[in-house]
Amino acid sequence: MTGVAIAAAALLAPPRASEAGEARSKVILDGKPVAVHFNDGDSFRVIGGTANGTKARLMGFNTLESYGPVHSWGGWTEKEMYVLAKMATLNARRGVWECFSQGDVDTYGRSLIWCPGLAEDQIRKGLAHVMTVTDDPGDAALVAAQKDAIANRRGIWAHGVPDFVLTSLHSIDESIGRKDRERNYNRLVSSEDGHSVKWKHQDVYNECDKICHKTYRVDEAKVGAVAQALQGDKRFASALAGLSPDVIRGVVRDFARFRHVNRDVPKDERDALAAHLRDLAARGELGSDTVGEAASCMVHVPFKRRYGGGKAECLK
Repeated sequence: MTGVAIAAAALLAPPRASEAGEARSKVILDGKPVAVHFNDGDSFRVIGGTANGTKARLMGFNTLESYGPVHSWGGWTEKEMYVLAKMATLNARRGVWECFSQGDVDTYGRSLIWCPGLAEDQIRKGLAHVMTVTDDPGDAALVAAQKDAIANRRGIWAHGVPDFVLTSLHSIDESIGRKDRERNYNRLVSSEDGHSVKWKHQDVYNECDKICHKTYRVDEAKVGAVAQALQGDKRFASALAGLSPDVIRGVVRDFARFRHVNRDVPKDERDALAAHLRDLAARGELGSDTVGEAASCMVHVPFKRRYGGGKAECLK
């Protein structure tokens, strides 16, 4: 059997009666009942049996981090959003959810599982947001549930709706090798449709630093001038090939507002264009606002300082 097949078989194994109990829930995984413990609102660990300890990451959505008060946006404080993260965990534990193996694992070795009912319930209640890890939008039913939650200001959306939710932070000094450092990024997730953006950076974050994704005021006249100049710039001919003038203007506008190149530009062309636009922004050529306004924030805590007796002070 392959590693993925073994993991899937392990997930379906019945729990041992002798296993010590903890906060238990039940999911129906590929038609069979499985005892699980929800670590948070979007992941669980199998309790008992030969699969004891097997971890699963649920696909299509994301709940806030539950290891401490780290998220904030709009009128929310970190402690208030921490309560919402805990509510998402409790909401997951209180149901019986039908789930399906996807035959794959994530970068942390967790089995990827699709639980459509749980995903929609968490999102519609405003306890989670739609998320993919690519340029692609989320599942249409989940996006519709999120639009409903936002329109009714439920849960995490009650005191503000950022264009992008900051879901993870990675300090450059946590990268191991040169290639890792070149690829270092924080993850941003669109509140419009759930697609992900890699916020690439080379910054060092100290423990308990508050890091914010910012938005900037847009000067439409300057955006138009830069977009027009780009159309005649041979360095970016392949990056902008096939894009209409309006779409190119939209690329520049999005960069002026969010400081990243959007998905209209091919992935392998984005870094060079971003570097060029970043230089223009620093010189004020995309607008006079070079400071920006905090939109979605997280407190940085290295993984080894999130749990146990050695917790970072800002998590206590």
